[in-house]
Amino acid sequence: MEKKKIVLAYSGGLDTTCAIPWLKEHGYDEVICFSANLGSEFSPEDLQERGIKTGASKVIVKDLREELARDFLIPGLKANLIYENKYLLATAYGRPLIAKYLVDCAHEEGVNTVGHGCSAKGNDQVRLDVTVKMLDPKLKIVAPLRYWELKSRESEIEYAEKKQLPIRLTKEKIYSIDKNIWGIAVECGALENLANATPDDSYVMCNRIENTPDTPDFVKIEFLKGVPVALNGKTLSFLEIIEALNLLAGKHGIGRTDMVEDRIVGIKSREIYEAPAGWTLIQAHKDLESIVLDRETLAFKEIVALKYSQMLYQGLWYTRLRESMAAFVDKTQEKVTGSVTMKLFKGNLIVTSRETPYSMYRMSMATYGNEDEYVRENAEAFIDLFAMPFLEK
Repeated sequence: MEKKKIVLAYSGGLDTTCAIPWLKEHGYDEVICFSANLGSEFSPEDLQERGIKTGASKVIVKDLREELARDFLIPGLKANLIYENKYLLATAYGRPLIAKYLVDCAHEEGVNTVGHGCSAKGNDQVRLDVTVKMLDPKLKIVAPLRYWELKSRESEIEYAEKKQLPIRLTKEKIYSIDKNIWGIAVECGALENLANATPDDSYVMCNRIENTPDTPDFVKIEFLKGVPVALNGKTLSFLEIIEALNLLAGKHGIGRTDMVEDRIVGIKSREIYEAPAGWTLIQAHKDLESIVLDRETLAFKEIVALKYSQMLYQGLWYTRLRESMAAFVDKTQEKVTGSVTMKLFKGNLIVTSRETPYSMYRMSMATYGNEDEYVRENAEAFIDLFAMPFLEK
């Protein structure tokens, strides 16, 4: 009789750790784990060891950090993607990429079933399921958290302790954490009560303001066609720039948001997000765009970013509309070249200087000094024409 196999998207966290023995208890002879290294808190070696110890027959780990940075974060930065004004979509960027390789892994292993450890009320189940269905609708998808008898994280911890599974959580520190190179998401535990301030142990990448340095740092970010290429005069890869800014901006308490967001499934959820590099880069990028792009392009680009962010949040990355919006954004970036210098201090990002060969700013028109070339007499006629549609007949 042929063995019943499944390829499980495995993070090493509580849910997927419990999922391995649960799947084996419910008819699967082999659980093959696939882990994407996107910059998580677990090393590839740790994932291998933990997966095998938990009962997986094989643990496949792929380093996808460069691909995440190149194919997802760069297009997102060019578009200035922010969900509901507070979330830089770190987790959302990673899910389509994980799903793509989960499908590839199933094909390579000759398996017709894939699984994941996403909750029945979370966003990630939608992102992964939709992407898998788009890439291979013939694959069966199994999500234990939608069916199993473990109704809370506390009950999962009890299940893990009973089976002596390798977990790091306790009932006292019960956060759900997802981390990659673009940022970190923290939820559950004390955060579920909106009356609670964020506990000190919920800070991961960012310092509390009380613990930040009393002297600022300055950083000069250079862009080429919308893509960061250098930091303080040193040419670096985009991934290297992200890693450096996560440390530097995080030290100054930059990039932390506490928000109540609208999930895909219709409920509101409180989340803590930290993205020190992301917020630093987006503010610098938007500032440079304000100099080189005209008013109408900037305004329409914000409309596109709103829809683009929603689509990424909903897991609709591999769609024609998303690709079409990316093509528009790429066109807008042709002259987004130059540098922005910023002061990092006590949670604040302060732009101190800008340089670009494509500036639309003309000091001779903006100045109130003797070099002023603006024809003041034209203002009255302009105002008359501008007001005409709004005058009562």
